[in-house]
Amino acid sequence: MSDTDLDLFVIGGGINGAGIARDAAGRGLSVVLCEKDDLAEGTSSRSGKLVHGGLRYLEYYEFRLVREALIEREVLMNNAPHIIWPMRFVLPHSPQDRPAWLVRLGLFLYDNLGGRKQLPGTRTLDLRRAPEGAPLKDSYRRGFEYSDCWVDDARLVVLNALGAAEKGAEVLTRTECVSARREDGAWTVITRNSITGKERRFRARCIANAAGPWVSQVITNVAGGNSARNIRLVKGSHIVVPKFWEGQQAYLVQNHDKRVIFINPYEGDKALIGTTDTPYEGRAEEVQPDQGEIDYLLAAVNRYFKEQLTQDDVLTSFAGVRPLFDDGQGNPSAVTRDYVFDLDETGGAPLLNVFGGKITTYRELAERGMHKLKGVFPQMGPDWTEKAPLPGGEIENADYTAFFQEMREAYPWMTRELRRHYGRLYGARVHAIAGEAGSLEGLGRHFGGTLYEAEVRYLVAHEWAQRPEDVLWRRSKHRLHMTEAEQEAFARWFEAEFPQPAPARGAA
Repeated sequence: MSDTDLDLFVIGGGINGAGIARDAAGRGLSVVLCEKDDLAEGTSSRSGKLVHGGLRYLEYYEFRLVREALIEREVLMNNAPHIIWPMRFVLPHSPQDRPAWLVRLGLFLYDNLGGRKQLPGTRTLDLRRAPEGAPLKDSYRRGFEYSDCWVDDARLVVLNALGAAEKGAEVLTRTECVSARREDGAWTVITRNSITGKERRFRARCIANAAGPWVSQVITNVAGGNSARNIRLVKGSHIVVPKFWEGQQAYLVQNHDKRVIFINPYEGDKALIGTTDTPYEGRAEEVQPDQGEIDYLLAAVNRYFKEQLTQDDVLTSFAGVRPLFDDGQGNPSAVTRDYVFDLDETGGAPLLNVFGGKITTYRELAERGMHKLKGVFPQMGPDWTEKAPLPGGEIENADYTAFFQEMREAYPWMTRELRRHYGRLYGARVHAIAGEAGSLEGLGRHFGGTLYEAEVRYLVAHEWAQRPEDVLWRRSKHRLHMTEAEQEAFARWFEAEFPQPAPARGAA
């Protein structure tokens, strides 16, 4: 087994790892990004799907964190307007919870902390007259409306990995880092592909450990080290139901326990409701919503809305484990969403461990992580990602509305629904899927919903999709728009068309 020499070996194919790999590759470093499962299979595809400052963090005096997140919100809107877009949130006021003056003060700070330029500010609503109040119970008479942004979280990860690859990084999915040891001022890293069993050996100047919920396991079990810092695992669960109100606005409601619940439009005709914050002690790979959390979310919604949801309305549910930096707070909701680096330079082979973080600040985290490694790589290039569009985000003036109109003129044969799907997922790179097609038939086999063969082949060729669920759930949300029979038929076709390679001889 021969060595592959490189500068930086990144462990973890979530948003932080993908962001670090892209940033480092763009500075001229040789980079490998290694993920034991699929890209974004863990926490980064199971978020609330928001790029936001964290309005509720103001209550815990996290002013710096909120300000930085609000600044990043503007940066990300410009760099990925196809997968990140503005959303207005209606916050009905309940006199039993936070007083109205406190809510308004918090919203004033939220509007002004981050130098807001693009999004409209807060306004007060008379819910008895405003159309946004129509679905709410009559007892809620006053509310507020403010701005934040929606993000396709899993695609944000994939696009960062794609951006890293286009800068020269090698991206390894379903490949576990089985060992890493310091030898002669560098790391010797062994990886194993979980499908083929093939092992590879790398010699890396530095390792960046962005393994999220598994960061401590990598430190102790893979790298044979230790850290005084730690993480707390907090479980967040979401449910998806049919959308039950008119309009594109989302809602943010305060529950009796001071938790806030987001109720967001999702995939056109559905709603995404979440999240819970509960301590989690199990294996991160096995996290699932429990019935108590589903009941909690339903009860929170039913407290505010005229239409009363039941278990029968739940189309699907999912949960993720958030690896929060352990700052000693007892209340999971109060634990900081900030991030902390731990740089271990033992033996002249640095190990940069990343604790905590949130999806909104991933780009800044990656940039600051590279600042930590300036002494390791004095030759690396300068900061560059702030004004660099993500793949597909190369849209003039970041004006998605104008871009969508151009799509309509370029692809008149596509249905509006299909144009929206391609535009939102692939942005300026929609041509890579549509190719020379001049009709729907030119996209190949139709599997249901807006899923055609051309998209599948693109995802396999360019975005590391290896299994049906990679296509149906993480690279897209086709699963929500296809019948079970259609999904099963697609899985059979996919597995026949793209058979998994046989395990290497002698592989476990």
